[in-house]
Amino acid sequence: MFTGIISGLGRITAAEPLGASQAHGKRLTLACPPAYLDDVGLGDSIAINGACMTVATLQALDRTFSIDISAESLDKTAGLDRPGPVNLEKALRANDRLGGHIVAGHVDGVGTVTRLAQVGESSELCISSPHALGRFLAVKGSITVNGVSLTVNRVSDLPNGCEISINLIPHTLHNTALGSLERGSRVNLEIDLIARYVERMLSNKALADAAPAAVASSGVQA
Repeated sequence: MFTGIISGLGRITAAEPLGASQAHGKRLTLACPPAYLDDVGLGDSIAINGACMTVATLQALDRTFSIDISAESLDKTAGLDRPGPVNLEKALRANDRLGGHIVAGHVDGVGTVTRLAQVGESSELCISSPHALGRFLAVKGSITVNGVSLTVNRVSDLPNGCEISINLIPHTLHNTALGSLERGSRVNLEIDLIARYVERMLSNKALADAAPAAVASSGVQA
């Protein structure tokens, strides 16, 4: 589990194929800030741009580690297939502060940046999300963008999806990789975990409520 509070800015320095076909994933080598890996061990979980990955090799003195990412994960995420800056967050400890919101590190969909522009002292980030995620997005609700816990300021339902607007303060831009985004950038999105369960419970309740009506209309005696 994670909180969406970025603990370090890293960089993918190499992305090497693990096989000759598209069915194979890649081994990513990542560089970290000084001392970032001091409390990290092999097998630990680190969220990379919001996707939970496992440390496969570790070179603490060189400030690098590697992960193996499957073809399935590459297909369902953005920004993890080539060198570039990434957000890093170590897994949550039981006694840590929950500074953001509950984040699983499971990417629910890939969105596209439609606007990143300064508004006053802050910046407005607008993202077009997949249509299937629209029902989980609400004003003042939480969303994870490339691993960063953020608050939704506006939601606009569109024929082909849903666009959200987010306010980014200077601290967020300076301490995460979100500052490198531009119009057209693809980003990893994770919806609020609580919203996911609420939607599931409500859909099951709707099915349960519809069942007696279906039996009655068929003329079958219960």
